[in-house]
Amino acid sequence: MLDSSFLTPAQIVAELDKYIIGQHEAKRHVAIALRNRWRRLHAPADMQREIVPNNILMIGATGVGKTEIARRLAILADAPFVKVEASKFTEVGYVGRDVESMVRDLAEQAVSRLRQRRQEEVKAQAAQAVEDLILDALIPPLKAPGKEGSSAGRSNLGFGSGEGSATDAIPSSDQELNERTRERFRQKIRHGELEDRRIEINVAQGAPSVGIMGAPGMMDEATMSGLQDMLGNMLPKKQRKRKVSVAEARKILLDEEAAKLVDMDEIKEEAIRQAENSGIIFIDEIDKVATSGSGKSGGPDVSRQGVQRDLLPIVEGSAVNTKYGIVNTDHILFIAAGAFHVSKPSDLIPELQGRFPIRVELQSLTKDDFYRILKDPKNALTKQYQALLAAEDVQLTFEDEALLKLADIAAEVNSEVENIGARRLHTVMSRLLNELLFDVPDKLPAGTALTITPQLVEERLRDMVKNRDMSQYIL
Repeated sequence: MLDSSFLTPAQIVAELDKYIIGQHEAKRHVAIALRNRWRRLHAPADMQREIVPNNILMIGATGVGKTEIARRLAILADAPFVKVEASKFTEVGYVGRDVESMVRDLAEQAVSRLRQRRQEEVKAQAAQAVEDLILDALIPPLKAPGKEGSSAGRSNLGFGSGEGSATDAIPSSDQELNERTRERFRQKIRHGELEDRRIEINVAQGAPSVGIMGAPGMMDEATMSGLQDMLGNMLPKKQRKRKVSVAEARKILLDEEAAKLVDMDEIKEEAIRQAENSGIIFIDEIDKVATSGSGKSGGPDVSRQGVQRDLLPIVEGSAVNTKYGIVNTDHILFIAAGAFHVSKPSDLIPELQGRFPIRVELQSLTKDDFYRILKDPKNALTKQYQALLAAEDVQLTFEDEALLKLADIAAEVNSEVENIGARRLHTVMSRLLNELLFDVPDKLPAGTALTITPQLVEERLRDMVKNRDMSQYIL
């Protein structure tokens, strides 16, 4: 993975260009915001507290790349990231998720990713411990020297029976015999000769779920979760026996042993620091909590303005209690996005508008954009279908004229029906290739080479273009 801390804004845009076509203004703004995270951490200590991120509001129709930009930015930033939908939140006092849960989700994600990395760092040490546990299950060690076993018993384990080397001395005690046998089995384990051998291991049993009764609203989600964890930790840890193969035992025990080798207190502290200084929260569908027109709203939308008011302190900067500790949101980068078909950005309450000073309008996709989306990105739909059929040893190629035809059809359908942006390409490609995908491998065996021509595109999609009632094709 690229280290985003060493990428300039131009390099960040170049990385985003590999997956997202167009929308250069939006890419420039998120690239500057990402680089500013690094710049702030290298500013004088007294200024670090004063420099706050410029939150971004992305405005554009569905399917133009808003979510994809945020998703790719998170991968590139290698930072704690959560994507939430504003429509899932409700005002305090109503049943539903409160806005602080997005910060708790960010803390959870930060802890999870850091714990996984720490466990990767100690995997070699954990693998050694797992090898010893598997060996103990196969050949239990002798805790104290015992009486010398009979020669017949030693012969059954390969000593003195012609199986061992001629230079092997006959063990003088059962303990020595046990050690030699364990060493031989250790080599077999390392060489993968015992992967299918079934052994019995002790597996830690998950702590039972502890329910807490109380009236709704008496305690917040973080307090409730903390109490449940505390009560769960007070209960005795139980283990249960499982009979599994050596290969399965290695997978099960490796996670347990790696978890024992990491310091969770240190992980929690570092994760909180990462969430506060590098965290990114992407709030999608923020237009769904805007009150359109007269501002009157009723029914299920009664708490829209309440959600906006609850968002204010989180976006501006406040302390949120999580089960891992207090998270200050002052330096978390918030990126909001919405189509704003029915409402307008100005329909958001003024205070919330001020919390998103950078506004970027994403452009609708054209025929040329569709053509490039089908051809250029690393994850282009054409390349995805080629990879799917390559798994069946079927070679799929697209003529350039066929891609132009597909782009033209997608643009035409979007103009006549609901404009769903690049998502229309999924509909068009599915309609074009479904029959081929069904025929492989029964009618089109391995080794077949398929070429998508403009004539084939016209034949398969003629009805789709001519039919003015496109309801069956709308995603």
